[in-house]
Amino acid sequence: MTLSTRPRRAPGRARAVAAALALPLVLTLAACSSSADAQEPAAGGDLQEAAEAAGLEVNTTAEQDRIRTTESPEAIALLPDAYKDVDTLKVSVSAYVAPLAFLADDEKTPIGNETDIAQLIGDALGKDIEWEVKAWADWPLALQSGDVDASISNITVTEERKELYDFASYRNDQLGWLTKADSELESITEPADIAGLTVAVGSGTNQEKILLAWDAENTAAGLDPVKVEYFENDGDTILALQSGRIDVSFGPNATAAYKVRVSPDEFKVVGTLNGGWPNTAQIAAATLKGNGLSAAFTAALNHAIEDGSYAEVLDRWGLTDEAIEKSEENPPGLPKTE
Repeated sequence: MTLSTRPRRAPGRARAVAAALALPLVLTLAACSSSADAQEPAAGGDLQEAAEAAGLEVNTTAEQDRIRTTESPEAIALLPDAYKDVDTLKVSVSAYVAPLAFLADDEKTPIGNETDIAQLIGDALGKDIEWEVKAWADWPLALQSGDVDASISNITVTEERKELYDFASYRNDQLGWLTKADSELESITEPADIAGLTVAVGSGTNQEKILLAWDAENTAAGLDPVKVEYFENDGDTILALQSGRIDVSFGPNATAAYKVRVSPDEFKVVGTLNGGWPNTAQIAAATLKGNGLSAAFTAALNHAIEDGSYAEVLDRWGLTDEAIEKSEENPPGLPKTE
């Protein structure tokens, strides 16, 4: 499906979409995870009802009235020769996680922050965008095989990935501590704050590595250990949180913040940290290494940052706290693990 990229701006405060609580969000789809268990994408119809019940103005239809930007001559000039006369860029997204990407109520059109970012890039480069819905684990193969030109799927930049792919950053990689709104937990900023708590985390994810590192630091200091609980999907995690089986869930801040936006009386985020802790990490659009697209993508994103359309997209999906001031081509990535 190809959508026109005629510049058209959405209203100043675009519609928020879809209640994340109704989605079977897969924790292992986090940006730094080593696995990605795929579930069927959730369509928008039921989500719209949930969001409306929470008092949100929503739009989960395929006609998104997306936020748009204008063409950037500077970005277009950076397109490699192989792409100058190409009308359409094929971009893979993983339509499983709100607000990042999920299916509209036609059960086939991907919508969300990632698709809107792709649209801004296409607009700035004067290209149409054709989205390909892929399981998160399949984005490397999709690029290597030439099935898509880019992947915009909550991908963290790492030094290992930079050996095969080029990147154009568009969001900070943030993790969040989610708990019930009436929880006595007020702030989690350091390892001592989680001593003795029961914490849900996705197995094989970067957040699991951080949690276990914090717990090791606590036990070495004589503090109470953390009780780690693993769940297959976000729905089970939320049930455990609501029932009091766990104290807090540790996962992508994008999904945690969206829950709070949908149901502020039910949930709160009591802390965030960069997903590359103790280093910093960024989320980026991935392209095949050496094909020249990353420079054009970076310029396109900076064009959208400068004209404000980028900020509107992140505000639309409740991700303002993860905004970057400038897109970088191949920014420093997380170091290789032994």
